[in-house]
Amino acid sequence: MLNPLIANVANTPAIVLGAIATLLVVFVSSLKGTGWEPATDISDEVLERRASAVPETEFPEPGNRAIGGGGGGGAIPAGGAEGEGGELEDGEAGGSGPGDIPEDEVEYFEVEFVKQGETVELSNDQPILEQGEDEGWDLPYACRQGQCVSCAGHITDGPSEDYVEHDNQQMLEEAEIDDGYTLTCVAYPRDSFSIETGEAP
Repeated sequence: MLNPLIANVANTPAIVLGAIATLLVVFVSSLKGTGWEPATDISDEVLERRASAVPETEFPEPGNRAIGGGGGGGAIPAGGAEGEGGELEDGEAGGSGPGDIPEDEVEYFEVEFVKQGETVELSNDQPILEQGEDEGWDLPYACRQGQCVSCAGHITDGPSEDYVEHDNQQMLEEAEIDDGYTLTCVAYPRDSFSIETGEAP
């Protein structure tokens, strides 16, 4: 019988050859790779899909007094009460507002913008806010639907209803209107007056 030490020495070249063969297999397979590829990044696609599924909203800016305690959720959509359609079945717009004036009946009034230091002629078929913007002034606003007070202004000549007609304003109380406050985004001139923009009650 062979001494165990001699037997181990005799097997040493076989162990070395086995180790070398294993290392060669590992090295060759690492050069070839596994063929695994990372999955395509779909995060942008998922975000776009989510964005298209969520309806756009027009919430007033934070801090504004708005219907429903500032969230805008209790507001009635422009175009009528909840459940009403904005158009008639034949495609004609339903109802008429203060801006629906025939061209030959449009009137112009001298309006002094106190903070801007200018007096301009405003027509009675467009809101004060739009006409002020047409003059190049950066007037404050948020919802443009009479549902917040961001665009409020103060008519210094008396009760605002003596000088403007409001189209569906929902924020000012009767006492505030009597004090001369108006929402310029839904206020149409009906006489000449002076106004301080950016003044809320």
